[in-house]
Amino acid sequence: MAKKNDLGIRGWFYAGRYGPQRYAYTIQRITGLSIIVYLLIHVFVTGSKIFGGETWNRVVIDGLVGNPVLHIGEFLLFMAVLIHGVNGFRLMLVELGFFLGKPIRNIYPYETCLDRNRGFLYICGVVIAALAAVGVGDFFKFI
Repeated sequence: MAKKNDLGIRGWFYAGRYGPQRYAYTIQRITGLSIIVYLLIHVFVTGSKIFGGETWNRVVIDGLVGNPVLHIGEFLLFMAVLIHGVNGFRLMLVELGFFLGKPIRNIYPYETCLDRNRGFLYICGVVIAALAAVGVGDFFKFI
């Protein structure tokens, strides 16, 4: 009898035996959803321009631009787009067959393509970290 899958959304965060690729997949989902939420909020705020200049000033100038939390939110948006973009580029290359290695004979212990492209995942992590460091310097004026 098959084991019932009752993890639900918790299953997104539990990689079990799958390793770092599963966590990268989970982060890809989370950043994608957060970018969609941002775009919906952006359309709403930009749409307030329809109701006139006074409403626009009240929503944008008084409400958002002067708020220091917005600056942190912009940085989180930058990080979400950065992670989603680099990881999406990695996934596209892997899907096209790059970084998988040559086919091998099925001899126990079996080696999977996940084992062979794990290094590329780590390289993408280093690229994300380097670009995030530049982003921290730009957003918070450390450099």
